[in-house]
Amino acid sequence: MLGSRMFKTLREDIDAAIARDPAARSRAEVLICYPGLHALILHRAAHGLWQRGFTLMARWLSQFSRFLTGIEIHPAAKIGHRFFIDHGMGAVIGETAEIGDDVTLYHGVTLGGIAPSVNSHAQRLQKRHPTIRHGAIVGAGAQILGPITVGEEARIGANSVVVKDVPAGATVIGNPGRICPAGAGCKDSHEFEAYGTPTSELVDPLVRGMDALLEKVTSLQARVDELEKQSNDMRVRSEVELHAVPAQDDIEPARVSKI
Repeated sequence: MLGSRMFKTLREDIDAAIARDPAARSRAEVLICYPGLHALILHRAAHGLWQRGFTLMARWLSQFSRFLTGIEIHPAAKIGHRFFIDHGMGAVIGETAEIGDDVTLYHGVTLGGIAPSVNSHAQRLQKRHPTIRHGAIVGAGAQILGPITVGEEARIGANSVVVKDVPAGATVIGNPGRICPAGAGCKDSHEFEAYGTPTSELVDPLVRGMDALLEKVTSLQARVDELEKQSNDMRVRSEVELHAVPAQDDIEPARVSKI
């Protein structure tokens, strides 16, 4: 019974890799060549040891997996079904991280804590790492830090730094991570997006704000230039009119002679 369940889980993990990676041509190729799958298999074994109290052996196995695959997963981390780590090199998943079903991670992702060196004793057995809900995608190089939650079907763009909760279905990009506004190139969250980043034209919301600000400043500068031109024209006209009026000294003799 246990063997059949393990085989079913392995088959699901392999099929998940084939479904999400167009480079995967067969189950045999995924089983032999994909370090993300190898790391997941070894993690499931290490997690089983951890749950049974064999913590040192579990840590050794996780470090052996790290040596083989370049992927570090703490044996206490909880991982759901059909989890896929594409490429995987440099990915780090912390002790209290929780990952739901059908989640995709890319290389260089960190699911980490925010103050691991500050009063570390008080942090033991505390929730310090993120929770990634079902169907989320975390792009390459993204850093998700602290005991936050990334909602179901959320998308974390490549190289984003996320330190706040992400709502279900949202797309987060940038550093610090900001939710991609509607109409900024974000697709339906149910569509698979490589590296968690929309492939259509996408502008960082901060960049959009800066562009709007620059456009406003340019408009105001043009208005100021126009007002300055009008002011100069009025000054020139005033000077011309002033020179056109006879001086007081020229007027007095004429007035006196008439008298």
